[in-house]
Amino acid sequence: MKDESTTSGPEPNVQPSGSSFTVQPSSFLGRWWTYQSERFPILAHGVLILAFSSSAVCFSSLLRGRVELPPILVVMVAFGTAFLFFLQLRIADEFKDFEEDSRYRPYRAVPRGLVSLRELGVLGVIAAVIQLLLGLALDPSIVLLLAVAWFYLAMMSKEFFVGEWLKLHPVPYLISHMVIIPLVDFYATACDWWPVGQGMPHGLGWFVAASYSNGIVIEIGRKIRAPADEEIGVNTYSAIWGPRAAVVVWLAAMLTTAICATLAAAQIDFVIPVATVLATMLLTTGLICWRFLAAPTKSRSKLIETLAGVWTIILYLSVGAVPLLWRWWTTSLAA
Repeated sequence: MKDESTTSGPEPNVQPSGSSFTVQPSSFLGRWWTYQSERFPILAHGVLILAFSSSAVCFSSLLRGRVELPPILVVMVAFGTAFLFFLQLRIADEFKDFEEDSRYRPYRAVPRGLVSLRELGVLGVIAAVIQLLLGLALDPSIVLLLAVAWFYLAMMSKEFFVGEWLKLHPVPYLISHMVIIPLVDFYATACDWWPVGQGMPHGLGWFVAASYSNGIVIEIGRKIRAPADEEIGVNTYSAIWGPRAAVVVWLAAMLTTAICATLAAAQIDFVIPVATVLATMLLTTGLICWRFLAAPTKSRSKLIETLAGVWTIILYLSVGAVPLLWRWWTTSLAA
């Protein structure tokens, strides 16, 4: 979801091994289709964000003691707003990383001229207008929460005005940038509880905490590479800490997420299913990491990135959507 953080260094080859400049599509739709396929795959991101946002709504509903399917408007606002936030994160990264991408990775979409920063800026504004309209359609006062997330996103786009320092300190960079994930998740849950005026339901904090630590799982998971695939100017965690330390930190973040998710599940009496599923996933992950460290290849590092996405989908569905659907189905049968 967020792009690789980068640092300056000796002038490298402009493109990594095996990459090549592609023929630029000439049509407007062709250019944007190519952009999304390279930089923000709509289908892949859409599935993950749908699980993320719908489960936030479902978990909040269960905390409030409701087992009915959430209103379609609530789900649409939560999903649409979250999807556009992640798109805005991508756009912010394109602006933030333009100079270094132009120097180190001119094969990427913006440096090679597929789309311009101006066009992306217009797209980001359109996304914000749509988010505003969605919030107003649900409950005008929820725009206050939307503004908080917008403000944090704006600060992130400016690297909190300490960009050079953050580039030299990857842990503060990671910790500060991941705050946007629980902010978006919190807004998604608020689409359920805010309009009814009941206040934030008790127990929501563990779900938000799981979102924060899972953001770290995604971020580190997509920045673990085999040594042969490291690029000059791309500061992956496997390059900064070494493959073994990066994998250990990634597994620790995953374990922390599992603990928070299990405590969240306890708030809705769904501990055993969640703990069983996540424990199975952790064991599977441990095996994959062991194989990667034994022979760090590109395919095995890519598997770690893929697993981070699969873990995220399973995590959110098991804590939010699945328990609500289960309760709704069993209640319907008993009626």
